Amino acid sequence: MSNWNLESYTGLLGDYTELRAQENRTANIGLLNGQVIGNSSSSERGISARNFKNGCWGFASNPEISKLSIEKVLAESGKNARFMAERSKSGERITKISGAKGRIDLSSKKAKLSSSELIERLKEYDAFIVRTYPELSNRTLRFFQRDFLKEGINSEAANTFSHYVQSYLVVTMGMNSEHGPVEVREFFGDRGPIEDHLPSMDAFHQKIEDGFQHLKNKVKGIMPDGGVKEVILSSRLAGILAHEAIGHTTEADLVLGGSVAGSFLNQAVASPLVSLVDFAHSALGKDVPMPVLFDDEGTPGEDTVIIEDGILKTFMHSKSTAEHFSQKATGHARAWGFSDEPLIRMRNTAILPGKSKLEDMIASVEDGYYLLDHSNGQADSTSEFMFGATLGYEIKKGKLGRALLDSTISGVAFDMLKTVTMVSDEMTWVGFGTCGKKQPMTVGMGGPALKCKIHIGGK
Repeated sequence: MSNWNLESYTGLLGDYTELRAQENRTANIGLLNGQVIGNSSSSERGISARNFKNGCWGFASNPEISKLSIEKVLAESGKNARFMAERSKSGERITKISGAKGRIDLSSKKAKLSSSELIERLKEYDAFIVRTYPELSNRTLRFFQRDFLKEGINSEAANTFSHYVQSYLVVTMGMNSEHGPVEVREFFGDRGPIEDHLPSMDAFHQKIEDGFQHLKNKVKGIMPDGGVKEVILSSRLAGILAHEAIGHTTEADLVLGGSVAGSFLNQAVASPLVSLVDFAHSALGKDVPMPVLFDDEGTPGEDTVIIEDGILKTFMHSKSTAEHFSQKATGHARAWGFSDEPLIRMRNTAILPGKSKLEDMIASVEDGYYLLDHSNGQADSTSEFMFGATLGYEIKKGKLGRALLDSTISGVAFDMLKTVTMVSDEMTWVGFGTCGKKQPMTVGMGGPALKCKIHIGGK
């Protein structure tokens, strides 16, 4: 565990100053049809300081973590803040918060696997796939792990250390069809290092078998009928919808930039069946993919109820936006690298489960679709979104029918959410992606299945 003993520099902090030491580590290994196509690792570390004076921020960073560099970034951030304050008439203020104190360490107590050992394990999985599914035209296995080590102090007595880890194995299988190549993906992993998540061969077999059956169905798949349709969105799709199309519109810096959510506070933006929360470090008694006990401003992490029974209740904040909106800061300001300033970011954003059974939801659809997986998508500050729909089935008279070929779903989230008529009682999380708002960030997203109306691309 790295510890840079930043507490010893507390006496050098100015009026309001943050000091952060950070190291990011990444590891990636890829196999394509049994051949190693990538094996890389990287590490980046450094120190940064941020100072607030007379309504203006000053920031400085240095890739060396030493007594001299710490003193230098503290002096430079103060100088930069004074420079800006002398030339600005900003009336910005920041919320005063008793700084967080604590530590979180998600590293493993198991022996670390070398890259050669991981490659051998991936080759074992690949060999199993080749033996069991000779019909495949291609297969890809990718392992990746991210470690973030941060230590921070500020002039409000914050003193925090965190070692966040996420690791995943992604398996993509492909076959040829009369429509061209088709693919499905399966994911293994969670928070924590890969040593804690490499599946047994039995567990690997079960999940890959499920994926292969979907793939065989997709080979004979059809294009959906385009237009506004009644659909069941899986929990995975509900999660990306919660993050991209709703979560971003309620980040307070984007609200200040003109997000549509700014006009909807305390108004109905969804069906009364819909509640959406950005969870800090646990949800409904269980772990979340990216626990945030405290953010990079030293604010303690607390759950933020964004939508409650269909009503938009609040936004996600930094210290400065919390002061601007007279709302509470609950720990959303995070930075990707040591040289990045903290931005308002989601942590673990999810729609809460309801009371319906998935099988009853499917049975209630006369003519529609059950959508299971997605590719990358996008949304904007109007809550308009478009995502790829990469796995799904038609529903005819309450029964699942033929598989679907790749398509898209689109709409305006705050309109679409008002069409929700059923919410499943089971909730799942996805935590393998990164959010790309100006700088990357690890996040979790989740939810239950939703019955709603949405525009689907097709014939």
